[in-house]
Amino acid sequence: MTSETTLTPTETDILIVTDVQYDFLPGGALAVPDGDAVIAPINRLAQAFRHVLLTQDWHPPGHTSFASSHPGRKPFEVIELDYGPQVLWPDHCIQATPGAEISRDLHIPHAQLVIRKGYDPKIDSYSGFIEADRKTSTGLAGYLKERGFRRVFCTGLALDFCVHWTALDAKAAGFDTYVIEDASRAIDTNGSLARARDDLRTAEVHTIRSSQIVTV
Repeated sequence: MTSETTLTPTETDILIVTDVQYDFLPGGALAVPDGDAVIAPINRLAQAFRHVLLTQDWHPPGHTSFASSHPGRKPFEVIELDYGPQVLWPDHCIQATPGAEISRDLHIPHAQLVIRKGYDPKIDSYSGFIEADRKTSTGLAGYLKERGFRRVFCTGLALDFCVHWTALDAKAAGFDTYVIEDASRAIDTNGSLARARDDLRTAEVHTIRSSQIVTV
């Protein structure tokens, strides 16, 4: 897609706002650098989309993805779990805590669905579609297909993890998929951002900017 191309959202398009939660914002337990910069473009974009859904990290205490659950390990180390490599994170987005709340600075009263993920204590979940074991479905693909959506536009936090995996899984499920890069921010640990961008290109996920969405 060229930089000049513009897109007008239709009834078969949906905007996914990924994990804009306090623990991923400045001052949070797993703050994404410049994470709060996604809020203004997402709020603008949401006005152009009749259909919007949110995802929400929702971990129980002692989740297997937390470094604190593995004695002697530190955040951002990578270990092998039953389902493959796992980045170990600081404790974050623990169910019913302030850090797990979706930012009140998002103004999307018409959002139609919140997908909670990562609530299985033994499986991490980046994607809004399939958990990290790559077997357990959230049901989101079926929901979108039953509603008749064809294009999925992904925003939020973090570009190189939850946005990345959500976009890849949307594409694999058969949706024409876009990542709106300036409405996302990355953690970028151990080369994760470069790998994410390579994966998105290989999968033929479109990467665009919010200025390419017609919002008026």
